[in-house]
Amino acid sequence: MTKVITYGTYDMLHYGHIRLLERAKELGDYLIVGVTSDDYDQTRGKINNQQTLTERIQAVRDTGLADEIIVEEYEGQKIDDIRRYDIDIFTVGSDWVGKFDYLNEYCKVVYLDRTQGVSSTEIRSKEREIRIGLVGNTESRILNKYCDEFIFVNGADVAGLCTTNRSLQETMSTKVPYITDNFEELLSACDAVYLISQPQDHYQQIKKALSSGKHVLVEAPITLSKSECEELFAIAEERQLILMEAVKTAYAMAYNRLLLLIKSGKIGKVVSVDAVCTSLYDIETNKGEVWNSITAWGPTALLPVFQILGTNYKDIRLISLFTDKQIKLDAFTKIDFVYESATATVKVGRGVKAEGELVVAGTDGYVYVPAPWWKTDYFEVRYENPENNRRYFYQLDGEGIRYEIVAFVKAIQRGGNNSYIDQNVSCSIAQIMEKFYVENNIELK
Repeated sequence: MTKVITYGTYDMLHYGHIRLLERAKELGDYLIVGVTSDDYDQTRGKINNQQTLTERIQAVRDTGLADEIIVEEYEGQKIDDIRRYDIDIFTVGSDWVGKFDYLNEYCKVVYLDRTQGVSSTEIRSKEREIRIGLVGNTESRILNKYCDEFIFVNGADVAGLCTTNRSLQETMSTKVPYITDNFEELLSACDAVYLISQPQDHYQQIKKALSSGKHVLVEAPITLSKSECEELFAIAEERQLILMEAVKTAYAMAYNRLLLLIKSGKIGKVVSVDAVCTSLYDIETNKGEVWNSITAWGPTALLPVFQILGTNYKDIRLISLFTDKQIKLDAFTKIDFVYESATATVKVGRGVKAEGELVVAGTDGYVYVPAPWWKTDYFEVRYENPENNRRYFYQLDGEGIRYEIVAFVKAIQRGGNNSYIDQNVSCSIAQIMEKFYVENNIELK
């Protein structure tokens, strides 16, 4: 019996996929099809799959062509599978010619011509075609970084940029097709907006965008008060629009695996969460900004606290040290939370530098994430007996920006919220922002 094996993502299975499977089947008597897992696809830069692994496996099964279906989960698995299943022929599409010649040492390698005019990438792009406008007056280096991330998301294009920064318009002219200083004008040219604007502008901008029928992705915090945040979510729900908070860390694979391990009881009952986020900051250069410590770093640092311990804390204490209260710049803020049976501490700073680590302590062990924990690709689970310690590695591309854009686009396409951040977490973050401004008697203008 001649055994044949082939691999693929098989996202949105189409005629080209089926034709390849048919021809692979003709090469032997028994066909094994490897379907790549979501995690493995992400390590290869494929972050725009429209279907889950279960849906993709079922689509392959429904063709009736696979005698056996396996899941491809790691680099080098092809060699293991060829040996394990005693494979005679490995086959793949001709666009991979030469890529898998090294497998000739283990079996025969056959490259099959692909069906012309059929592409999963093109199908995904045609389905979405989401035009997203960027809004922000920040420096061009940062906006360029955000624009560049759209390259990795099929069908999501930068429709234009809204900024009042004239010098920024000049430096960004080659990056985006359309630049304006009129927000309403941008709204008329796009399907959705990504707000990278000042936090005190978010409420009015989001409300105007939602009223214009546009979906909104917004850099955290969504607003600077809980009531405004709740109001905007209600408007989005009523108009059947997507409103998502952008905290890059929430979409990083390592961070999500960390949460799953903690919630599965890997370190026992959690008793404390300590998160530190700081960065140096040139105050003289950035006097026009109000991305102070609490707004710039607060949402990120608060994320693991609220996602692990919840938002029903019993007590809270907030202490801030100000560089200049008139321009609302807190150089450092420390927040202590008391829960029913746990505590948490958040430290954020701009113009102050500290070890930016995350430590989650439990009754059986603890999780340690080294600096900078908010964009980590690595963390450790540690125990009393160091022999039981485990290290986890995951790839992170684009600081997580491209992953949150993909989630946003999928939510728009499917008509349902695809955010990794619950609304109650977003509203609780806004509540902390409000507490900061009220307690420090700072009036927003």
